[in-house]
Amino acid sequence: MVSILFLGFSSGLPLALTFSTLSFWLKEEGLTNTAIGLFASVATPYSLKFVWAPVIDRASLPWLTRKLGRRRGWIVATQIALMVSLVGLGATHPAAAPMSTAVMALVVAFCSASQDIVIDAYRVEVLDESQYAAGAAAIVFGYRIGMLVSGAGALLLATFVGWLEVYATMAALVTVGLVTVLVSREPASGSDSQSSAGTGAPSSTLARAVRWVREAVVEPFLDFTRRRGWIVILAFVMLYKFGDALAGVMTNPFLLELGFSKAEIAAIVKTYGLAATLAGAAAGGSLLKATGMLRCLWICGLLQMLSNLMFAVQAVAGHSISTLTVTIGLENLAGGMGTAAFVAYLSSLCNVSYTATQYALLTSLMSAARTWLSSSGGWLADHMSWPEFFVLTTIAAVPGLALLWLLGRRGAAA
Repeated sequence: MVSILFLGFSSGLPLALTFSTLSFWLKEEGLTNTAIGLFASVATPYSLKFVWAPVIDRASLPWLTRKLGRRRGWIVATQIALMVSLVGLGATHPAAAPMSTAVMALVVAFCSASQDIVIDAYRVEVLDESQYAAGAAAIVFGYRIGMLVSGAGALLLATFVGWLEVYATMAALVTVGLVTVLVSREPASGSDSQSSAGTGAPSSTLARAVRWVREAVVEPFLDFTRRRGWIVILAFVMLYKFGDALAGVMTNPFLLELGFSKAEIAAIVKTYGLAATLAGAAAGGSLLKATGMLRCLWICGLLQMLSNLMFAVQAVAGHSISTLTVTIGLENLAGGMGTAAFVAYLSSLCNVSYTATQYALLTSLMSAARTWLSSSGGWLADHMSWPEFFVLTTIAAVPGLALLWLLGRRGAAA
């Protein structure tokens, strides 16, 4: 579980650097809320990673696969690419050349999404099914710690140095995951899949290509479509955390407009917020064991939805430290519970024979709410009051809960 925790840290580190921390940087540079909202689209690789997940799931890398195994070799390759791209993003100038910043943020997101594909596959394959709940809690803990470092840590560091130095420091911290994977073992299922993929392959290059596409792309998707209620499941995965995503894209610009400083946001939103999230992750794992999957998803989903209303209260209260403390505590506690339950649910949907491809599809749909659907958040924030905006984000959580009700009736979420 320790290795899962550290890999979760490496997986969570880049997200804030293309999302909340980046939005803070953009707001500081004078970009509008509409422009900042559109920057959410740079996370598109998270939504499309299922497209190249079959390559990572089945292909071998020269030298790295031979030395480390398929899963660990891909983790090392993606982490090195991630470090280089983070430095490149920090070297851009958003006010003078926002397009170059967007392009580099897109590259970072691609490298991060690729890393997530193989880390998720590694986690599912290295754990027994009975360990999924604990593994989900561990990955959320590590992920949130990574987000704390690239959130609160980056903001505090930015008060002393420039953004290039901030992003270079974050790039150096990716080595935590690099060291972890070098001292960890390769999962047996990954090795078996790799060796079986090369057994009895047809001699024709075209035939090998056709077989590869069938085994790596077609069969994983066909396998998933045999699941009862699979269309509703995919829609639910996309919309379960939509309300949270819509609010999240505007949180930093909102707090900056209320007059909160970098230090206050780092201390309350990022640091104290992490403690609340970790408590929520632990509570979510315990709740899952006590109530089962369906009830846990219901409880966590309702808490996530209602916690968004606290941001509307914050908008009325203005620059109030005490109100912000309550707001972040409740929102992050509910978010941590929901994420732990949701990760365990996604893990339970995967066939271990097609782990990377199927898990990438599910997490891609989940991130679609954070990218394409939530990119309109900036425009909405520019055209309505903050209380109205956050009430709208609460309503945006209703479709996901409606789909959960439908899954429960069909017996597809138990």
